[in-house]
Amino acid sequence: MGIKIFQVDAFTDRPFRGNPAGVCLLEQPGEAAWMQAVANEMNLSETAFLLPENDGYRLRWFTPKTEVKLCGHATLASAHILFEQGRLPGNATARFHTASGLLTAQYTPGDGMIELNFPAIPVVPSEPPAGLLEAVGATPIFVGRAGDVCLIEVASADTVRNLAPDFGRLLQVACRAVIVTAASVSTGYDFISRFFAPAVGINEDPVTGSAHCRLVPYWQKKLGKDCFVAYQASPRGGVLHLTAAGDRVRIGGQAVTIFRGELADTN
Repeated sequence: MGIKIFQVDAFTDRPFRGNPAGVCLLEQPGEAAWMQAVANEMNLSETAFLLPENDGYRLRWFTPKTEVKLCGHATLASAHILFEQGRLPGNATARFHTASGLLTAQYTPGDGMIELNFPAIPVVPSEPPAGLLEAVGATPIFVGRAGDVCLIEVASADTVRNLAPDFGRLLQVACRAVIVTAASVSTGYDFISRFFAPAVGINEDPVTGSAHCRLVPYWQKKLGKDCFVAYQASPRGGVLHLTAAGDRVRIGGQAVTIFRGELADTN
């Protein structure tokens, strides 16, 4: 029997919106090189690989180019598949053992929302790396850094929406990825953002859960509140329901399965 694989649109309740992720259900461990090859074949921003482990699942994420330590939308997609396929009952908590520690997800039957529990990642003010602002094409009102990810706040949501970064120049900048954000003037959203990561093979990620581990602590300080609805203003777009909870961030969203299939025995 082949290895079960799925494509799921995360952070949306409609097909062909949100952020597509691959989800591969393993029955035995796979080699990292094989997982990387599958992710490259899927050619999505991330493909998740799930293997039963103790009280949950070992979860790894790969872009077409490299393994990453944290990914929100592919975790949401993974939880969605486990609940949809009956691997977990609807009232269970999905437990994922990852490179970023234990992550959990819970399903809400009434609205179909899945809530992830992720680490909060503080952003500290910093000087922009050489070439960053020129590559992004933005005038900042704040520049900060959280690990190898830069965060830029700009003056308006329209500025975020209209950005057209030079991805070739952005590849030369000394940071793995860039978040650009602004307060929202649209009814129903607190802030909007976009996420650019050509260094890991993703020019623009449609909806990025891990970016909101940084955005929530940032906007919590600026807006003086703990609960947010955010919009990621990529061409596909996506909505995230967010709560600051101490050193954690709860990230809620919906997901839709696009296809179900099997991989041939390529391991």
